This record gives sequence, structure tokens and C-alpha cells, in this order.
Amino acid sequence: MSNSLVNAIVEMKDGEALKLVEEMLAKGADVNEILSSCQEAMGIVGQRFEKQVYFLPELIMGGEILKSITRMVKPKMQEVSAEDKNRGKIVFGTVAGDIHDIGKDIVIFMLEVNGFEVIDLGVDVPIEKFVEKIKEVNPDIVGLSGFLTITFDTMKETVAAIAGAGYRDKVKIMVGGGTVTEDIKDYAGADGYGENAMDAVILAQKWMGVE
Repeated sequence: MSNSLVNAIVEMKDGEALKLVEEMLAKGADVNEILSSCQEAMGIVGQRFEKQVYFLPELIMGGEILKSITRMVKPKMQEVSAEDKNRGKIVFGTVAGDIHDIGKDIVIFMLEVNGFEVIDLGVDVPIEKFVEKIKEVNPDIVGLSGFLTITFDTMKETVAAIAGAGYRDKVKIMVGGGTVTEDIKDYAGADGYGENAMDAVILAQKWMGVE
């Protein structure tokens, strides 16, 4: 069913996608599996956008499908107990030059349901806005999201700006996106990267000492 869900989202078959999610939930499917399929699908949509096979309307429609699925699965997520809330503060955004928010939104959703406070800066975030927000809210972690390969330099420049402002040793920085790899993490000067939303959660938990 996971492959069918990926295909339905990629082909913009919203009714079919939502029906599949409903069936998967009824059969007790792991919510993380559903979200992983969503992220895989939106990675493909992003690739098609970059190759100019898909355009802005498809990105918007894909985002709407994702939001509908998120609303369906959220009640199935385990509620965070009071003592597990506020496990850490994270500033998160898609870097300048990129308007992809699908992967970012999935990661933020997963971080929040696992007890993290996330400040979402949105998409196409200027470097100085990251620095200003870090100064304002004093986060534990900064998340830089990007899908387009042209944003790798922006990630590097953002990390450099954070260091130049004197905050580099005060925050952990994670990077992620459909085309981000370990090599890109090293190139940007970040502390870690994740291939999917659960990787980001595990990384954040590790940095914050959460068992």
C-alpha cells in the first residue's frame, strides 16, 4: 500500500491518496510509515519541479494533499506527556532561494509531536532572518531545509553567518532535503543531517540527551 500511496500523491490523485491513508489507518499501519511515504512522494514531486516537468500548481496541490493526510494521521500520533514537552527549542526554515515546504512541514510536525518547540520561519528565508531569530529566541537547534541543489551554497553561507554572529558554538545545526547528503552536510559545515523526518527527530533527541 505504501507504494500505491506514493504513486497516488505523485500523480496528484488526491481522492485516491486519502482513501489509501484511511485504509492504512484502519488496518493499524504505522503512522511513521505513512509519513515516510508522503516524504518520498514529495521528493519525487520536487524532482519533477526542478526538471520543469511539474510547476507551481503541482507543488501547491501536493502540499494540500499532504496537509489533508497530516490532519488524518495526527489523532493517531501518541500524545506527548506533560513531562516530555519542551524537550528543546528549534528554529527551522527553508533557506533562501527555495520555496519547498513539504519536507520541512513533515519534519516540523514530527518534531512537535515528539515534544520539541519549533519556530517555523517558512520558506525562502534570508540568511539574516535565521541570525536574527537565533538572537531573539536562543534555540538549542537550527534546522536548514532545502531541496534545490542551488541552495547548498546558501546553507553554507547561513552556517557561516551564524558563526560570524557568534552563535555557532551555542546551537546544533541540522540540514535536510531531498538532495541533501552527508557530503552536503560537511560542505555546509552543519552538525548533522537526516534523510527523513524520523532521522531529524532522532538527531534532535540525541543532541538534547533524550532517551
